[in-house]
Amino acid sequence: MTEELFGRASYDESEHRSSRGRKITIGVISGALVLLLGAAAAAAVYLNSLRGAYESSVNVIDQESTFPEAADRPEPPTRGEDLDDEQLNILLIGSDSGGGSGEEENVPWLPNSARADTLMWMHIPHERDSIYLMSIMRDSWVPIPGHGEAKINAALSMGEGSSLAVQTVEDLMGIPLDHVATVDMAGFQNMVSEMDGVTVDVPTSFTSKDGYEFSAGPQHMDSASAMSFVRERQSFSDGDYTRVANQQAFANGVLSEVLTASTLTNPARIHGLVSDLAPHMTVDSELADAGYATDIAWSLRDVRGRDIEMFTLPNHGLGTVGSESVVVADLDAFTEAGEAMREGRFSEYAAAN
Repeated sequence: MTEELFGRASYDESEHRSSRGRKITIGVISGALVLLLGAAAAAAVYLNSLRGAYESSVNVIDQESTFPEAADRPEPPTRGEDLDDEQLNILLIGSDSGGGSGEEENVPWLPNSARADTLMWMHIPHERDSIYLMSIMRDSWVPIPGHGEAKINAALSMGEGSSLAVQTVEDLMGIPLDHVATVDMAGFQNMVSEMDGVTVDVPTSFTSKDGYEFSAGPQHMDSASAMSFVRERQSFSDGDYTRVANQQAFANGVLSEVLTASTLTNPARIHGLVSDLAPHMTVDSELADAGYATDIAWSLRDVRGRDIEMFTLPNHGLGTVGSESVVVADLDAFTEAGEAMREGRFSEYAAAN
């Protein structure tokens, strides 16, 4: 893998810390989650009146089908003797009605019966001094409990709710997830519109199938061109590899925009972001509580842009299984990533990948 495709995104630290510290923290969470889960937290802190609006609009995964049975889950990490490690691990899912490889990948419990288009594992250490976003290639060929082997995103279309997908990644990582959050592409499109577009540092020049031309380097995109940018895969000989790099570049652009003073000090814009996005979000029952989301944001109040790392889980490249084009999973990489989290050295793992 090359640094161009899988390099970690870097962010500029804000110059204004004291008076805007808490709001900047909320902005960081918004961008870092990519799915903009943190926008809910921003709303809860910035305007208390939006708590009810968020909670009444966001979709909630049925509690009984969010996680697998306790007996099927890994033991939580500990620090010292019987001391629970308060790290947070969140499965982030981007969905799209035009994503996936076919109608059989539709996910009924996602908004618009979309397909899982982006998978990320978000890791927040117990110190709450950093945030890690690890992309997992959606076509990774892995064991699906009770279903043999398949692409990892197929786990979301099997069974009820997110429980099978959670069990799949937990089995691979050896670490339990704490939360699940998804947002569909229509929500992203609304968000970009609300921000009057977003500037993205395009990794590689290309023309999308929709006719949009993207040149390497910074480029301002409206909602339509931004969606074409993150959806495009046919223009690339390496399939989803460049696409994942584009999605990470888009996330970087969103974060940079959210962290601007014009966004953080504009109640109307914050209101618009939350109101437009919440109906396109699906979260577990805890994250559906705006107060709980706010508590997460506040625990990360000291995190700055330089403390956020983005990278892609290593794999063995493209391959085929029967007639399917797949990404050959590096199962050892999943195990190593999970062990690094359990042992409190995930920063070293991220730096090495």
